[in-house]
Amino acid sequence: MAASNGVIHYLQTSDAVTHAVAWVLLAMSVASWCFLIVKSWVLVRAKRQGPRAVTQFWQAATLADGVSAMRALDRERVFLPLAQAALAVIETDTAGALLARVDRGERVLRALRGALQASQRRLEFGQVLLASVGSTAPFVGLLGTVWGIYHALGSIAASGQAMIENVAGPVGEALIMTAFGLVVAIPAVLAYNILGRLARQIGDDLDGFAHDLHAWASAPEEAAARRDGAAPRELQQPARSEGVTRAGAL
Repeated sequence: MAASNGVIHYLQTSDAVTHAVAWVLLAMSVASWCFLIVKSWVLVRAKRQGPRAVTQFWQAATLADGVSAMRALDRERVFLPLAQAALAVIETDTAGALLARVDRGERVLRALRGALQASQRRLEFGQVLLASVGSTAPFVGLLGTVWGIYHALGSIAASGQAMIENVAGPVGEALIMTAFGLVVAIPAVLAYNILGRLARQIGDDLDGFAHDLHAWASAPEEAAARRDGAAPRELQQPARSEGVTRAGAL
């Protein structure tokens, strides 16, 4: 009796469409769990390593030393691209060159914006997949259920035995596909919300670091030191003006 009903019996007696729906749900589940694990690993490490890397960066004597210190601590390479972008702009400064006529603040701003966007894309990697799985998996499961009920009712009508015990079994088995769709969708939706919140928090830290880097690299005394040939001042995190927002800087 047990062998004549249940998930195994339903899948064994179903057609190609139901099998295809089941395989699609399985693929969606595997993909979402893989991205969930990988993204959790990346975001948790970035959240833990970021503040330490930024602190060590601002405690360095020079920008090059700060980049070296950050490279050792920021293993996920989330904050490091911003420091490297600022260093690249400063290293290309050459007195008398055409590039020197472009305002340093504008060049730093452009480099930091590109690095910031690259880091944010790394943080948001896989979010589209999780959102797609969470929103479509229930409907894929519902498709399997509707198709299963259609065939079950057709078979019952053909046999002429429309008693409740003959209807409940096949219809109940078909409802399994809807349950499968929910089982796939719920973890994906939860992961999307939780990991998205964590990515936004790291993004705020990135925005603040980019703002401070831009303020430091564009400081008048720093530019004067380079123009006069003096050694650049030590790295010191600038105090943020009350009326200047991070978004306004970038």
